[in-house]
Amino acid sequence: MSRIAKAPISVPSGVDVKISGQDVTVKGPKGTLAWSVHPSVNVALEDSTLRITPTGAEGQEEWAMAGTTRALVANMVTGVSTGFERKLTLVGVGYRAQAKGKTLNLALGFSHPVDFPVPDGIEIETPVPTEILVKGIDKQRVGQVAAVIRGYRPPEPYKGKGVRYADEQVLRKEAKKK
Repeated sequence: MSRIAKAPISVPSGVDVKISGQDVTVKGPKGTLAWSVHPSVNVALEDSTLRITPTGAEGQEEWAMAGTTRALVANMVTGVSTGFERKLTLVGVGYRAQAKGKTLNLALGFSHPVDFPVPDGIEIETPVPTEILVKGIDKQRVGQVAAVIRGYRPPEPYKGKGVRYADEQVLRKEAKKK
């Protein structure tokens, strides 16, 4: 039985939640997110708290789905109120990034620059040429965009060069000995 599903979600002031059948819409100062809930889960709004419960038969699958739903709806509430951010660091000589409008220009040691088109709903900032900030209201999209950028040049284990998350620890290997 999921303990996560039993925790209520507090809705901060300025955030509006609408429930119509299985569709949940969350509107806040940063934007609007909508999601269709699985039929085995009920979402109820009481005062300024959301409660997630399984419908009908309370088996293990229903509680698991309720826990997943609770986590996703909580991320929606957090996203429209404060937003999400992922920080990437470029490590390597000559590695740099520059945000130009809806394009992120990356120099990652290839013979050509890499131009990454920024998707809708995502903001990319480069406060320093070796740092990239990916911001947005949808946690999944922010993480996916950060993973795609990291995928252009993941950190290698010998020198540690590449694009890495700011909190990532790269395990370094020892070089081959004669």
